[in-house]
Amino acid sequence: MVGGRDIGLFVGGFTMTATWVGGGYINGTAEYVYLPGYGLAWAQAPFGYALSLVVGGLFFAKPMRSRGYVTMLDPFQQLYGKRMGGLLFIPALMGEIFWSAAILSALGATLSVIVDINIKMSVVISALIAIFYTLVGGLYSVAYTDVVQLFCIFVGLWISVPFALTNPAVSDITVTAVKQVYQSPWRGSVHKSDTWVWIDNFCLLMLGGIPWQVYFQRVLSASSATYAQVLSFLAAFGCLVMAVPSVLIGAIGASTDWNQTTYGGVTPKEKNEADMILPIVLQHLCPPFVSFFGLGAVSAAVMSSADSSILSASSMFARNIYQLAFRQSASDREIVWVMRITIFVFGGLATLMALVTGTVYGLWYLSSDLVYVIIFPQLLAVLFIKGTNTYGSVAAYIFGLVLRIGGGEPYLKLPPFIYYPGWTTEKVLSNITGEMEEIVIQKFPFKTVSMLASFAGNVVFSYLAKYLFESGKISHKYDFLDAVVSKHSAEIMDKTTLVARGNNIGLSEMVSVKPRLSVTLAAAFTRRDTLPTEPVEEEEEESSPDSSHHDEE
Repeated sequence: MVGGRDIGLFVGGFTMTATWVGGGYINGTAEYVYLPGYGLAWAQAPFGYALSLVVGGLFFAKPMRSRGYVTMLDPFQQLYGKRMGGLLFIPALMGEIFWSAAILSALGATLSVIVDINIKMSVVISALIAIFYTLVGGLYSVAYTDVVQLFCIFVGLWISVPFALTNPAVSDITVTAVKQVYQSPWRGSVHKSDTWVWIDNFCLLMLGGIPWQVYFQRVLSASSATYAQVLSFLAAFGCLVMAVPSVLIGAIGASTDWNQTTYGGVTPKEKNEADMILPIVLQHLCPPFVSFFGLGAVSAAVMSSADSSILSASSMFARNIYQLAFRQSASDREIVWVMRITIFVFGGLATLMALVTGTVYGLWYLSSDLVYVIIFPQLLAVLFIKGTNTYGSVAAYIFGLVLRIGGGEPYLKLPPFIYYPGWTTEKVLSNITGEMEEIVIQKFPFKTVSMLASFAGNVVFSYLAKYLFESGKISHKYDFLDAVVSKHSAEIMDKTTLVARGNNIGLSEMVSVKPRLSVTLAAAFTRRDTLPTEPVEEEEEESSPDSSHHDEE
C-alpha cells in the first residue's frame, strides 16, 4: 500500500506529478484554452491542482506522514469509529472509480479520432495492461511506470507542438491571444456575472484536490515527513510544466483556419467536438508519424492516472473496510490478496463504466464535488480541530450531501431542489438526444458554501453533543454512537490523544514514540503503595496513548 515507505524523491516526484497529469488534464486544458468565450482564463486545472499540491504539502503532508497512517481514511476511523470511516469511504471510492472511468473514456475518444480502431477494444486493452502491472507490484509498479509514462507524455506532446505551430493553416498564436482572428482571443476573460462561479471552481480544484487517496498514498509512501512535503512541491511544479504543451495546443486550435486543413470548413466547436481539440490538432495539423507520438502521450497519461486511482481505491477497501472493520486478525498476506482481487474488480468497474455510460464525466464531476464538500471539511476537523466527534461528523456528512446534491448537476440531468441566489436557465444541446434542453445554471458559489457549512456543522454538532451528554442534559444511555461518554469511546479517544497532543510528543520522522518524560519521571519517583489508588490509575491512563501507539508502530 505504501511501497515499504521508501519511495525516494526522484521517483516520488514523478509519480505524484503523473497521478494528476491524466488524460482529462491534458485534453481538458487544451479544450478550455480553445473554447471561444472561455480561453486561458478558464483553464483552471493546471493552477488549481498545482496550488492544491502546495497547500497539501504545507499543511497536510506533515501531520499525516509523521503519524504513520497507511491510508487517508485512517484518521477518520481512529477518531470517528469504524462505521463513520465506512461512510466516508463511499464518496472517496466513487471519486476514484468515476475518475478512472472518465480518463479511460477520454482515452477511447482520443484514439477514435486518430486511429481507425474499435474504441471499446482499445480501452479494454489499456485498462487490462494498467490493471495487470498494478496487480503484480502494487505501489512500486505504479510509481516506476509513472516515471516512464511522464517521460512519454512530455516527449510526445513537445514533439508535436512545433509541427502544429508551423502548419500553414495556423496563424501567429501571439496575435490571436489578444485579437479576434478566427474566433474570440484565446487569452479569455472572466465576466463579472461569472466571477463567483470562477472562484467556486478554483476553490474546488485547489482544496478539493487534497483529500484524495491517490495523493495521500504518495505522501504516506515518502521515506520521511519532510520528503513528503518536498514531493508535493516538486509535483506542483511538474503539473505546471506538463500543462504548457496542452495550453499551446489549445491556442493552436484557436488560431487555425480549419478550411485549409483536412478537417473541413466547420470548426470543432460547431461540430460539438471541442473536447477533442487535442487529438484533432494532432491528427490534422501534424504529419502522421508525429500524431502517433502525441497519441502515445495521451495513452501514457491515462494509464499513469488510472493505475494509481484503482490502486488507491483498493487499498482503502482492503485496509479500512476489510481489515479494520471486519477482520482485525487478518494476516498481511490475506490483505494483499484482498487488494489484488479488489484491484481487478474496481478496474473492471471503471472500464465497464467508461464503455457503457455516456454520462461518465457528469458522474466524475458530481463525485469530485462530494469529495470536496464532504471529505475535505472532515479532514480539516480531524487533523486541526480538537474535540470533534462522530455526531458532528454525521451531521457534517448530511449537510454537505444535501447542500451539494440540492444544487443539481446539469451533466447528469439532476434538477436542483435548492435554488441558490442568482440562478438562471440556459438552453443547451443535449449530447445524447441531440435536442435543445433547458437547464438551471447556479451562479452562486454553492460548492464552497456547502463545504464551509459542512465544516461548521461538524464543529457545532460535536460540541453540542459533548455538552449535552457530559452535562447530563441527555442520559448517557442515548449515546448510541458511543462517541462521547461510553467506555468504547475511551478506547477511540486514547488512540486519538496522539492526534490531539501531536505537539507535545514530538513525533520525529522515523523514531519510535517514547512516552512523555514527565510521565516516566513521575512514575519513577512515586512510591505506589503509599498513594491512594486513583492518581496511579490516572497516570497509567496518561501513558497509555503513547504506549498503545508504540505497539502499533
